[in-house]
Amino acid sequence: MVPFSFHGHELAFVSAPPGAGKVPGAALWWPAEQALLVADLHLEKGSYFAVRGQMLPPYDSRETLERLADALRQTGARRVFALGDNFHDAAGIARLEPHAAGMLAALTRAVDWVWIAGNHEGGARVLPGGIALEELRVGGIVLRHEAVAGSMDAEMSGHFHPRLAVNLRGRRIARPCAVRSERRLILPAFGALTGGMDAADPAILAAMQPAAAIDAVVPAAGRALTWPLWRAAA
Repeated sequence: MVPFSFHGHELAFVSAPPGAGKVPGAALWWPAEQALLVADLHLEKGSYFAVRGQMLPPYDSRETLERLADALRQTGARRVFALGDNFHDAAGIARLEPHAAGMLAALTRAVDWVWIAGNHEGGARVLPGGIALEELRVGGIVLRHEAVAGSMDAEMSGHFHPRLAVNLRGRRIARPCAVRSERRLILPAFGALTGGMDAADPAILAAMQPAAAIDAVVPAAGRALTWPLWRAAA
């Protein structure tokens, strides 16, 4: 795990399991709360597109849930906070094949599970297991799906799927990242089929306001690297 801090709280990026094919750092461990935080699972995204004629691999939910189970084993978390867009659409729950449905049922029984409502799955009321909420305050931090620009709350959220793209030795490299300011932390997307938005996109920078500084935070070589995205004018 790769530690970093936000608003006086110690957090850590959770390593991806060997051979997972997913860049590490998409889940966060919050030791003080014994909690694992994930955002934007987008379960059943593959089947959503398949029924519309675009054939994507059909096992994205299994892969996402297997990686989530591994993160729980690594951390020993007693709680999971899933920060919205948990399913790709409101009908996604009904499309879960039996194996993935069993995995999800087992996970939500094993720990205290909180589903935060997102914009994709049609509201908190449709989610299985655990409890479903619009938002939740934990340790002085509001957990919600989408950052609220102008709010003075300290908050953690998802929604934007931030990725940091840099040129390194002539190659363009993009990695999921967190975006952090003094009061806001946007998590990377966790789902197996989730894409990403440039961490410096104006929509992300606007959602982070007010802020004195906004940085991308990405795990690399066992440490959290900070990349400046925006600074207030002096």
